[in-house]
Amino acid sequence: MTRAERRIDTPYGEARLVVDQARAPVATVLLSHGAGAGIDTADLEALARHLPRNGVTVVRLEQPWKVAGGKVATPPATLDAALVAAANRLRTRTPLVLGGRSAGARSAVRCARQLAASGCLALSFPLHPPGRPEKTRLDELRGAGVPTLVIQGERDPMGRPEEFPDDVDLCVVPGADHSLKVPARGEIGQSDALEIVVESALEWIVREIAGGGRGNGGPA
Repeated sequence: MTRAERRIDTPYGEARLVVDQARAPVATVLLSHGAGAGIDTADLEALARHLPRNGVTVVRLEQPWKVAGGKVATPPATLDAALVAAANRLRTRTPLVLGGRSAGARSAVRCARQLAASGCLALSFPLHPPGRPEKTRLDELRGAGVPTLVIQGERDPMGRPEEFPDDVDLCVVPGADHSLKVPARGEIGQSDALEIVVESALEWIVREIAGGGRGNGGPA
């Protein structure tokens, strides 16, 4: 596994890519971060650390607003534009999985069809604003049109597991909140929670994507 960083131009400014390259990849996962944090959240770090050891290259996209020192994400269209620019720059030989956490997960499902992605990995998908279940984003999630795995905290105020329909491929992290953090005296520890994230993502990629997924052309 090797790590490399590069800057790319997007329609809304410069973005940063951090690439954790697997030696013989069977898939590539492009992950974008949430609306308040960056690519160094514990879940994204865990995926970048462990998936490449198991044949999955992980590319983390730091959005232009974050690179520029902003505190809050810019509008959704700008996030999508940066994700598209990053995917087009990668041009992977392996099947491409779009993903991210929270706002990054929404961006991934919105862009999946346009980028001919083989799948989506949605961490802490914000099914609705906190306390507003009537403002559902289920149509957005289903609109991805590709195999999608949602990894959701049991106590996520933006979408508890029971609020997702049965036909959504869902992995639940016991006791976790929207940040996938668990209570200090919860059912499982934080390292166990991150292990669930990594293992569920890897199992899904191997089962749904690597076996017969579509590539995206050109070298990684």
